[in-house]
Amino acid sequence: MALEDTVPPNLRHLPGSGHITQKPTGNFDLVAVVDCSDRMRMGRILDEAIQPDINIDHHPTNENYARINLVNTQAVSTSEILANFLPRWDLSIDKNIASALLTGLITDTIGFRTPNVSVDTMRIVASLMEHGAELSELYMRSLVTRSFEAMRLWGAGLTHMQRDGAIVWTSLTREDRLSVGYPGRDDADLINMLSAIKDAQVSIIFVEQPNGSVKVSWRAQPGVDVAQVALSFGGGGHTVAAGAEIVGDLNGVQADVLQETRNMLSKSLIPSNP
Repeated sequence: MALEDTVPPNLRHLPGSGHITQKPTGNFDLVAVVDCSDRMRMGRILDEAIQPDINIDHHPTNENYARINLVNTQAVSTSEILANFLPRWDLSIDKNIASALLTGLITDTIGFRTPNVSVDTMRIVASLMEHGAELSELYMRSLVTRSFEAMRLWGAGLTHMQRDGAIVWTSLTREDRLSVGYPGRDDADLINMLSAIKDAQVSIIFVEQPNGSVKVSWRAQPGVDVAQVALSFGGGGHTVAAGAEIVGDLNGVQADVLQETRNMLSKSLIPSNP
């Protein structure tokens, strides 16, 4: 198991997380990629010449880049797809696996708050709880509990927060993360806090990376499609939640992304002809 960005602090309690490496070594009979709409989302995990064997994902912008593509855009998360298919593949689900799958459902739906949550979603939740997953504990650990350093990072981001009409945004620099001692390269889920701002149609966070790029996350209200904006920058995602990693300096990337987001909003707010 490999993840270039390392496991976020709020997920390191999950069994098996300590076995995840930033770069795989050796030769492999099969390469499976989960929750990545395109190869760029994998980072530098694989050599460009290697084609993944299996691509399991739920993002509408998925590019079907593997030999076998199991992509269900109606699923609320890739964890939902796995929860449905593991039994079909004669792979058992124990408490540890159920806990990981349920955490994926919780985090991708922001605590079951996204509009695509359905009765079927909750049936899967019930099934994973029957396998021993503790809903309340996993919910608290993944969405509510934060480290002291993460909360200080939130403070830095909230200090930088700006607004222009229906768009709210903020940024986190490398210096911000170093000054508060936050170990990750992510936003500690601050974007979900920004998306709760009243009357904001789109919320954006810009996170400066050490490799000369900026990670951008969008959240939008239902009816606004930010996935197409992310796609124009080489990213992807869902209509109301998308992301991209863009090469460039923080100020330049921020200006370009804000302009493209404004253009998208101006088009979406134009009333259709009767």
